[in-house]
Amino acid sequence: MKPLLIAQAHLVSQGQVQPCDLLIDRGRIAKIAPHISHETAEVFDASGLHVFSGMIDDQVHFREPGFPHKATIASESQAAVLGGITSFMDMPNTRPHTLSRELLEQKFQRAGETSVANYSFFMGIASSNLEEALRVNNEWVCGITDDGLYFDDEKGILANQPAFLEQLFARAETLVALHCEDDALIAANTRRFVERYGEAIPIEAHEHIRSEAACYEATKRVVELAQKHGNRLHIYHVSTARELALFEAGVPVREKRITAEACVHHLRFNHRDYERLGSAIKWNPSIKTPADQEALAAGFVSGQIDFFATDHAPHTWEEKQGPYHRAASGGPLVQQAVPAILELYHEGKLTLPEVAAAISEHPAAAYRMVDRGVAREGALADLVLIDLERPWTVASDQLKYRCGWSPFEGTTFRSRVEHVLVNGQWVVREGELTGARAGQRLQFERER
Repeated sequence: MKPLLIAQAHLVSQGQVQPCDLLIDRGRIAKIAPHISHETAEVFDASGLHVFSGMIDDQVHFREPGFPHKATIASESQAAVLGGITSFMDMPNTRPHTLSRELLEQKFQRAGETSVANYSFFMGIASSNLEEALRVNNEWVCGITDDGLYFDDEKGILANQPAFLEQLFARAETLVALHCEDDALIAANTRRFVERYGEAIPIEAHEHIRSEAACYEATKRVVELAQKHGNRLHIYHVSTARELALFEAGVPVREKRITAEACVHHLRFNHRDYERLGSAIKWNPSIKTPADQEALAAGFVSGQIDFFATDHAPHTWEEKQGPYHRAASGGPLVQQAVPAILELYHEGKLTLPEVAAAISEHPAAAYRMVDRGVAREGALADLVLIDLERPWTVASDQLKYRCGWSPFEGTTFRSRVEHVLVNGQWVVREGELTGARAGQRLQFERER
């Protein structure tokens, strides 16, 4: 394949925005300079475009195997690259649950056959498979998680099992990522609303059932256990301002033993949106107040939130309907991910270098990824070319999700993903898929 020369771009990387050319050769960024000449390279004019390292989304549910009516690795990775995501890490709540290394490798094999984006998969952890989970290959598996799983007999999550967490944290040599909500508080809140409304609980109650206290108490418990053992912990989808106090500020991400993320839906929606969107924005943890929403963006600036993710969790539209208890939690987000995050730049809440850190540089540092996440010479060429001033409106006929809907339908974003490279190959041109399938298995440093 011929080298590619991206000319007259504005590169957003490592705290700077600089006009430059980028030479891509053999899948990597070979050179970055004010002006590059190359006799045989294909030249791409990037005038007016900003180049970012592609988003690394560490929390997606692509539903394969087991739920092809909701999503597949092929369909959702296509949607992901259109949204500026070049690498993803997928959750274990598939059918069957990913609780063995054999099942884990089957998912890697499937992604190698079908994924447009780079990929990794979490090993699931439950009461039954501690020894197996601890044997994962730290260099080629992103980590261990309980997200979407139950600890035992379809009851509870690990955040509510301190004795088991003691065993896990004392022995784990890889990154452990957890969903933190307090089951007992959620159950008590649920009983209170059932007594008041019966089966007709309004969707607005979700914020109060899966409450601030339920998030804070579980996160506090898990963080304290991790601090005791000094292991590598990552907290998914922080949703409240109160939780921010549990995390360090002003410490480089790579030096932290405990990191935290905020997700797109908690950054872009708040409880006022339940009236308009109903169960379309029913997520666990729940979407909360405008003050919480504002605090999460500010928490990234302070360093208490380390990066952003999606928690992309598609269900069919029919599965999202019905009474409160029947409507599924979760929804599709990857195809609008980077444009949604760039709204924080347009609103004056983040600078462009902060956006680059939030979507790629910091997740790469947190997971200690090899040669990805930073647009620098020698790195693999996962790049997103964005027109910051090209408004567009989300329409249903644009969506690549297998589930066919988005909570952002009708939303106008001010920035548009125009072109995407994965490992130096064009996978998106002019906002359309090229048909190239360039994804590779992600690699990590062995010591984490």
